[in-house]
Parts: sequence; structure tokens; C-alpha cells
Amino acid sequence: MTDSDSWKDPEEVREVLDAQAYIAEPALATAVFLSARLNKPLLVEGEPGCGKTEIAKVLAAATGGELIRLQCFEGLDARSALYDWDYPRQLLTIRMHEREGALETLERQIFSERFLLRGPLLRALGGDGYHRPILLIDEVDRADEEFEGLLLEVLSDFQVTIPELGTIRARRVPLVIITSNRTRNLSDALKRRCLYAYVEYPDPEKEVAILHRRVPTLEDQFAHQIVDFVQRLRRTPELAKRPGVAETLDWAAALLALGRRALDPATTEQTLGFLIKDADDLAMLRAHPSPPVETTE
Repeated sequence: MTDSDSWKDPEEVREVLDAQAYIAEPALATAVFLSARLNKPLLVEGEPGCGKTEIAKVLAAATGGELIRLQCFEGLDARSALYDWDYPRQLLTIRMHEREGALETLERQIFSERFLLRGPLLRALGGDGYHRPILLIDEVDRADEEFEGLLLEVLSDFQVTIPELGTIRARRVPLVIITSNRTRNLSDALKRRCLYAYVEYPDPEKEVAILHRRVPTLEDQFAHQIVDFVQRLRRTPELAKRPGVAETLDWAAALLALGRRALDPATTEQTLGFLIKDADDLAMLRAHPSPPVETTE
């Protein structure tokens, strides 16, 4: 394991990621390096399934830091992301004090750390100080725009003020990865506080290399067949949702589990759901299997 504070340059970051079977372009490795060095969040945008979330996972595995994930969704608020109070335990404590007739110091007790339910953002600020936490704010574009204001407050100074407890500051600034599938435009204020990287679909050579790293039992010729097929699918203009690298890996593993060592039309048609996750896309491809659903015998 390697501490992110000890990284000397972006090339070392590439080596760290490569050791975790993640093949990073120089621009992405540079962005990760600078995010760690400058204590700035890294906003990673790109198509679904291209490895944005995986960046945080491999960084946690490489550095030993706890991976703390905040999965964004519509309606996400401060109670879910930051903190809440354990109301059932507080109520139980109040009733116990009522029976004992000791209510004078009750408020201080029930609004203490022991009754605090930490959300992902607050947990990321309360690391052990030795391993740098990896905070993944996943699919931020799914949350409401109002949630971005909360993020700005937390990520600007890496501290949170809780009225009953005071200000809680990060023991060690977390390495923050924010992902977006670009389903909506993010605010300029959030973008200004982040470094930026865009993850594209890999070219054929890189995708074959990814397959060999993640599915090591895959023969080279079969890997090239799979990648060639997936790459041609992505070039199909009628597709609403193109398959990402995650789908390529799942499909390759499924084909091996079926005992296949080469593509054939029947198996391809039967397993197309591993690549295509949209009913209309599936219907279109099955109705017009050529040229998109063309295989190498």
C-alpha cells in the first residue's frame, strides 16, 4: 500500500492504479495526483460504465484508506448525507431520566457524540488521521441542485458545524472523487471548486488490455473478438444506451462461464442482455441483427 501524500508524480499514480488492474490515461493520473497534492475534489465525468466509480475503489485498495460512498439520488438531503440524531435512543434516555428525576443535564447528554448518526460526509471528516479516507460522491447529477450548495459548504473548508456540538473539522482531508454521468449540468460554483477529468470509452487496444487484466483466463483472440463486437455496437447510432467497459467485462465473464472460446451468433443473441440494458435497444438489435450483431466464426 502507498500513502497518497507520498506520491512523487503522476507516473507513480499510474503505476499505483495499474497495480490494482486499473489502466489510467496520463491526463487522469495527473488529475488524481493533483487532487491529492492540492486537497481539491476531483470531478470525473463520462459515460456510464466507463470506470469512474472504479477510480475511488482502486484508490482505497491501493492506499488502505476507508472507502466512504455517498450514492446520490433525487431528494438527497443533509440528514442522509451529513448527520442525524438517534431519536429512538434519545427518547429512551429521556424516559429513563424522568423516572430517576434527573433532568437537569439531560439536553447536554442526548445531544452528544453517542447519539450522533454520522452520514457519509461527516464520516469522511472523522477519519482516524492515519489512513486518508477516500470519499466517493457517486452520480452527483442525480441529486437536486440544492444539494450542491451543501457540498460547497463541506468541501470548501472540509468542516461541518453542528449547532449542538460545534464545528467538526477533518482530522485528515479526504481524497474526494465526485462522479457524474452528465444527465444534467452541474453548477459553475461546484465545478470551480474541483479539478476535472473526463473518462471516455477506451480504444480497442486499451479495452483488450483491460479485459486481460480483469479476466486473465480469456484467450487473446477471443478478447479481440469481444472488443471488436462491443466497439461496433457503440458505433450503432440508433442505440439509446451504449455498453460501457463494465458491460464488456460482465459479458466476457458470462461467455467463459458458458464454456465459450469464440463468438457464435446463437450465444451472442442469447447473452445480448449483458451488453444492452434497454428494452428498445434489444428489440431493435434483434430485429435487425446485421451488421451490429455480426460475429466472427
